[in-house]
Amino acid sequence: MLIVGERINTSRKPIEPAVRARNAALIKDEALRQRAAGADYIDLNCGTLVEEEAESLVWLVQTVQEEEELPVCLDSPNPEAIRQALKVCKGKPLLNSITLEEKRYSALLPLIKEYGVSVVALTMDDQGLPTTLDDRLRLAERLVNGLTSAGVPLDDIYLDPLVRPVSTDPQAALTLTATLQRFHENWPEAHLICGLSNISYGYPLRKYLNRAFLVMAMAAGLDAAILDPLDRQLMGLLHATKVLVGKDQFGQDYLAAYRAGKIE
Repeated sequence: MLIVGERINTSRKPIEPAVRARNAALIKDEALRQRAAGADYIDLNCGTLVEEEAESLVWLVQTVQEEEELPVCLDSPNPEAIRQALKVCKGKPLLNSITLEEKRYSALLPLIKEYGVSVVALTMDDQGLPTTLDDRLRLAERLVNGLTSAGVPLDDIYLDPLVRPVSTDPQAALTLTATLQRFHENWPEAHLICGLSNISYGYPLRKYLNRAFLVMAMAAGLDAAILDPLDRQLMGLLHATKVLVGKDQFGQDYLAAYRAGKIE
């Protein structure tokens, strides 16, 4: 299960002022704590800083990777911000995300090919957000065909079915799990990812909905998630579910996380 730590995002109150002030100590601390908790990638999102997004994203990459080569996820729809950030990245980043929106797709595909990055393929186009399983399947097929035709390996594609909150669609979680199952059947070599906390938007105590949805989604084939790795109970459920769905033989990862005090 690939974990993308979501905490370095300027939509969070502590992060925007830290990025504006170039508070490297706070950003490094956030990155290292997520890494220690089990994050495989550190998500970097400064989308609220519209006028200075490119400059800020470059600074975030350099700050997070200054002392060690922490893998990063470049979280922006802005092709110029992505271009500038890719120039300074160490290692192989994850790009979040490409869609079928014409301008975004045509601008980002050459960068994906040039830098050989892994990419989140978000099932969305110029017609708007998908609402049904069939909509998502149609968009996913176009994305997979387009990316693989351009030379992107299936193993570098992370299909994102676009999680809608259950506060606006009571069937959202069930639709998503059914979609994940179909994605896995159709493209078993591709990865399946989602922004976990989107499911709970609009509710109090969102952590409970996030935790329940993670178990449902993993049982349906989810093998990557954008989440808060500092939520120890969430991480405990993640490790437990890996055992139950046969992705952690004899509970080796579960036991290692327990012995390291990472879960409770």
